[in-house]
Amino acid sequence: MPFTPFHMGPGIVVKSLLQGSFSLMVFGWAQIVMDIQPLLVMLTGEGHLHGFSHTYIGALLLAVFSALTGKYLSEIGLFILAVNKKQRLEILWRVSFLSAFIGTFSHVLLDSIMHSDVEPFYPFSADNQFLGLISVQALHKVCLYSALVGGILYFTINWALKFYQEKNRTGKNSS
Repeated sequence: MPFTPFHMGPGIVVKSLLQGSFSLMVFGWAQIVMDIQPLLVMLTGEGHLHGFSHTYIGALLLAVFSALTGKYLSEIGLFILAVNKKQRLEILWRVSFLSAFIGTFSHVLLDSIMHSDVEPFYPFSADNQFLGLISVQALHKVCLYSALVGGILYFTINWALKFYQEKNRTGKNSS
């Protein structure tokens, strides 16, 4: 993937389904952390482009780092953006870890499909069984369309929940 934005599409779908049990901010932070190593290789011209960071063992370690740092960075970001003006939003540790793990593991999977130098199961195997599973063009479409579908799902689910809560609050049950 040409860095993080394409990876966000599947994250938006997960956010729409898990709602408050998933942090899109921590997920996004995990995407950035995953691509630091390839960025450094591109800038210096030294090293393996999709090296250890793009293995599932590397993803495991980077998920822990992303969860520990992303919780606080995301809470600061949400405060600055004034997402909830009434109270400070806190991201639970379990939400932070789940979001970071989904972020790093999905990152390895998506990059494994399109990059021949990714060895997702290293050091146990140098094979990449995911390479070419679908075309790069189809993969990009999946990521872009998942962002659109996820956004629609997110707002539809939130609208339905608010409608249901308002209906119950006012006592207008029609059952």
